[in-house]
Amino acid sequence: MTHVSELFDLSGRTAVVTGGSRGLGREMVLAFAEHGANVVIASRKIENCEALAAEVTDRFGVEAMPVQCHVGKWDQVDALADAAYERFGSIEILVNNAGMSPLYDKITDVSEELYDKVMDVNLKGAFRLSAVIGERMRDAGRGSIISVSSSAAIRPTPGESVYAMAKAGMHNMTDMFAKAYGPEVRVNCIMPGPFLTDISKAWDLKSLEKSFKNAFSMGRAGEPHEIVGAALYFASDASSYTTGAVLRMDGGWK
Repeated sequence: MTHVSELFDLSGRTAVVTGGSRGLGREMVLAFAEHGANVVIASRKIENCEALAAEVTDRFGVEAMPVQCHVGKWDQVDALADAAYERFGSIEILVNNAGMSPLYDKITDVSEELYDKVMDVNLKGAFRLSAVIGERMRDAGRGSIISVSSSAAIRPTPGESVYAMAKAGMHNMTDMFAKAYGPEVRVNCIMPGPFLTDISKAWDLKSLEKSFKNAFSMGRAGEPHEIVGAALYFASDASSYTTGAVLRMDGGWK
């Protein structure tokens, strides 16, 4: 029987994390590295990726590869996958975490350019990366794909319409890829509610405090490090019989 602590051991594995240089992505990168995985840190800002890669190597002694990638660009997604395989030979963990949700005043203000950009970053890139890496994972005999959606997927608001549609599509995509690449590849999704990442710096937290207490059973927003348990579960052998799942992580939104 495998010891419980061994279930979460990621030694010898490599994880690719998009949107990996900050916020929830950064926390997942650090957690995977701490548990022994090499990491590929991808985002549009290479300087942030390089800084985190240096930190990871210094703290945990694993290999960390920074890659500049706009996941909304098909060719850049393919290049990310090729670069990761060229460096490490295999990929066992993929996290589709990159996302964006620009503000607008009303739905009719959503331009075609904004619509396409939000769909591309939140859904198209995750689809393509899951396809090209997932197929190689299947051929290699194992792998875990984790997508990060949002409570907006099931609780959409007019202020995040396109983002919500893209994240709902991610739920559908999770189920589809679980069927396409199983049983070798497990494909799951984390659905976070509000987390106090970089984006929350623009929130009026004092005025939101009361609404958080009323709206969420936990009475607060999530802290970035609280994503780690779910990410490690899905990435590791601890979730060996879990695929096609969407895990609600919203503090008990009422």
